[in-house]
Amino acid sequence: MKIIFYIIQKEFKQIFRNKGMLPIIFVLPLLQLVILSNAATFEVKNIKFAYIDNDQSTSSRALIEKFEASTYFNVQTSFPSEVLASSAMLKGEVDVVIDIPLYFERDLQKDKKVNLGITINAIDGAAAGVENVYITQIIRSFSKQIKMDLKQKSDSQIQPVNIETIPLFWYNETLNYKTFMVPGILVLLVTMITLFLSGMNIVREKEIGTLEQINVTPIKKSQFIIGKLFPFWIIGMGLLTIGLILARLIFNVPMLGNLVLMYAYTSVYILVILGMGLFISNFTDTQQQAMFIAWFFTVIFILMSGLFTPIESMPEWAQILTEFNPIKYFVEVMRMVMLKGSGFIDILPQFIKTLIYAVIMNILAVWRYRKTT
Repeated sequence: MKIIFYIIQKEFKQIFRNKGMLPIIFVLPLLQLVILSNAATFEVKNIKFAYIDNDQSTSSRALIEKFEASTYFNVQTSFPSEVLASSAMLKGEVDVVIDIPLYFERDLQKDKKVNLGITINAIDGAAAGVENVYITQIIRSFSKQIKMDLKQKSDSQIQPVNIETIPLFWYNETLNYKTFMVPGILVLLVTMITLFLSGMNIVREKEIGTLEQINVTPIKKSQFIIGKLFPFWIIGMGLLTIGLILARLIFNVPMLGNLVLMYAYTSVYILVILGMGLFISNFTDTQQQAMFIAWFFTVIFILMSGLFTPIESMPEWAQILTEFNPIKYFVEVMRMVMLKGSGFIDILPQFIKTLIYAVIMNILAVWRYRKTT
């Protein structure tokens, strides 16, 4: 036990002696948390909107005003022809063009079918889909209002039936995208820092030649590994703590669940990442190799974790692969505990899988590490 404490103390001294390492470990990840949580969003706003009004009627103007009142659309200008509108979209000046046909108001009053031409720049397919939903909602609202107005004019004694829906948004009442993203970004930072540091630590010993000196000492393999990796376990828990404080103070992210439960799960999860770092270090001879391999797997794990894209939308083979992705479970647990207030029973499946992952990963890493000269 004394040997383990000695190695841990030595590791912490090396970390704190290197003045350039502390900002990399603590300051930069927290800056990334603040920046990415504000920048990483799938909300589509400031849509550049233009229109072709062939009718020039009260109804056509009312429809345009509906788009002007929306917070998602930025009405740019009107075009006299479809050719000029297409040219503007080609140059990237507009994202959406709506073509209001001639006799638009007359056909509405006669209860005829009216076709609106809507052109959407669909280079970004996801954004185009969201824009189409916004446009459809505005047009439906406008159509409903027109029908009510016409019915009131035709028969003022009969009041139209108005069905109002009152939506309830659970777990994110304000529909704030930061509330959804901050827990995931925090998972990303804890994972990257602990994986890179643990992966490069033992490789650094190989590069400077001290690993061979340690291997000929009577220090046991388990003592050496625990002493080398435990400081990074502490750093990972520290990053989680600072990240949670910032998430509350800056982004006002709700924390409905038990923080002790969150820390308990994180402590097991970090063991998975440390085991991966040790496993990577066994197959590399330089820090550059270790960082490249760690980054390769981190990118795959992040993109297939459900952090940015829903897992349900992935192909079936990709959904099967996500079952072996530890980041997926951490993202789920963070959002469940922080936003839903889930208890231990709720996260038990993720906890068991992560624990099994930690045991297997560390057994493989320790078995693969050879304490030889």
